[in-house]
Amino acid sequence: MRFAFTKCHGSGNDFPLIDARDLALDDADWARVAQALADRSGPVGGDGLLLLVNGDSDHAFGMRMFNSDGSEAETCLNGLRCVARAGFEALGVDTAHVKLKTSSAAVAREAELAPGVVTVRTTVGPASTELADVGLRGPLSELPSDRSFTAVAMPNPHLVTFVDAVDEGELVALGEYCEGAPALIPGRANVSFVALRGPDLFVRTFERGVGLTDSCGSAMAASVLAASLTGHVPIDADIRVFNKGGLVRGRAGADRVVTISGNATFVYDAHIDIDLARGRADALEILARRDGEVAAWDAAVAALG
Repeated sequence: MRFAFTKCHGSGNDFPLIDARDLALDDADWARVAQALADRSGPVGGDGLLLLVNGDSDHAFGMRMFNSDGSEAETCLNGLRCVARAGFEALGVDTAHVKLKTSSAAVAREAELAPGVVTVRTTVGPASTELADVGLRGPLSELPSDRSFTAVAMPNPHLVTFVDAVDEGELVALGEYCEGAPALIPGRANVSFVALRGPDLFVRTFERGVGLTDSCGSAMAASVLAASLTGHVPIDADIRVFNKGGLVRGRAGADRVVTISGNATFVYDAHIDIDLARGRADALEILARRDGEVAAWDAAVAALG
């Protein structure tokens, strides 16, 4: 089956994005498409698959996101910005409410983070810190770690801890524990180590269904909320949040609604053939490259030093 898609990224979190509003595939087929397209050893690669889907009476359009292992996530805020941009361009609007798997979000175009960098604002929440909402079947003290964690449902599950320096070996070990669907958290969880850099945050995440990733938008949102709840940053303050992929602006309100603003960069437009029976991507045809957008984002990241 041939698919048209756009390769895109939000803060370095990269995805193939398909306008699926007129496509009738079941969840098992979409899982196979995600595994084929997001395979880093294949012709495209990515942290998962994004779908622009139809909305309803309350939502202009919707988003679905499948991880690279074929599992479906409740949300992905870096991906949401890219889907929002696609929805804006398809419908000729600048703001919208977007239907997510288990919740909804408000999205809007925003002033550019840097020259030439298309920027979208996402507002989600209120987020929950109830352990049951995060999927925990016991107290946080049962985690195999001596660190103190904040549990956040964005609504996808996050465990956030603040560190002096990120130890990736420690992060991966805890992430793999959660990825194993233990009795404590059978639905698995994203795990983030967050380092304070003056008034800024640096976030490193082991993402459920993906592994160690350069960027995870919902993890950055969860980290902003956790930082405000624990007194590391002020409530209702604009915070710069860095990761290996770049940065976003974030703000958490007293109502636990979180706003994230960041890039929605389109890299190229393409067609690809996928054998759904084998779950394998075959011929890739790149139709147009968005070199100006890529260069603008690279310049913005380089300016950060």
